[in-house]
Amino acid sequence: MTFQTQIAIGDDATLSGPFRRPAQMLANQEYGGHASVHDDAEAARLGLAGAPIEGPTHFSQFDALAVRRWGQVWFERGCISSHFLNMVVAGEQVQAFLTPFDDHSATINAVKHDGTSVLTGTASIGIGTSTELDVRRLRGLGDSGDLYIVDQLEIGMTAAPVVTTMGFNNNNGALYPFSLAEKLEQITERSSWYEPDGDSPWTASIVPTEMISVLAHQAGAHFPVRGPAVGLFIDLEVRFVDGPVLVGRPYEIVHSVVGIGQSRAVESYWTESTVTDVESGRHIASVLLHQGVFKASYPGYPS
Repeated sequence: MTFQTQIAIGDDATLSGPFRRPAQMLANQEYGGHASVHDDAEAARLGLAGAPIEGPTHFSQFDALAVRRWGQVWFERGCISSHFLNMVVAGEQVQAFLTPFDDHSATINAVKHDGTSVLTGTASIGIGTSTELDVRRLRGLGDSGDLYIVDQLEIGMTAAPVVTTMGFNNNNGALYPFSLAEKLEQITERSSWYEPDGDSPWTASIVPTEMISVLAHQAGAHFPVRGPAVGLFIDLEVRFVDGPVLVGRPYEIVHSVVGIGQSRAVESYWTESTVTDVESGRHIASVLLHQGVFKASYPGYPS
């Protein structure tokens, strides 16, 4: 047994789950010694309607749909690639959809109860299929113009490797002030494969897709981004290369800068993080993150 989620199948083979209320678990997040956009006061200062739920939280709703579509191979060779469109605050309801367009690929989207789009993207199995972020990252590789917050970054810059693990009860640091056990208490889609006494087919409990980015970034990437300034996730892709990611197992994380840009409101940069099993040397997963830094949050930003 794995997910108990009730899944509907539409006339066009679209899979949809029920509306869920994802929990806010980053209210106490800190980085650079200050509160994040997930803090109510900080969100209000930036003119936001409320403190947003962390984007990867929505990935669990797609895990249930993808396992229904592809089975356990989803956690071995699956890839979810997402562009975040609108923030979700605590109490709002979200529904996820997965629409297959061939045997190995699907489009995904999520909406609020009022129809507002939350995210769009792709889900796929195996390497070689073009993803949502393949297209978006290449689109932004032109001249980024004058930069004042991420101006010290260069494409190809790599951070020193770190070794980390995700146990059920260990703290994930100031960036992610909750444990895996605490996340599993509030996760939108429960699975017996996540539980310490569950029935995982991989001999050990697995880490949910939404927590792979936590594993990759719990120690921070330590790139020279000026501050204090407040950031947010714009795009996120989690790819299992030779998965799954197992609870309690040590992994080496290496971060590299693969893109730099800006929009009217933010300066931004792309990092790719490789997750390698320390004992076997196998490349287990990759995380592609596009994160922005609000220009309005940086003191003295040129008007």
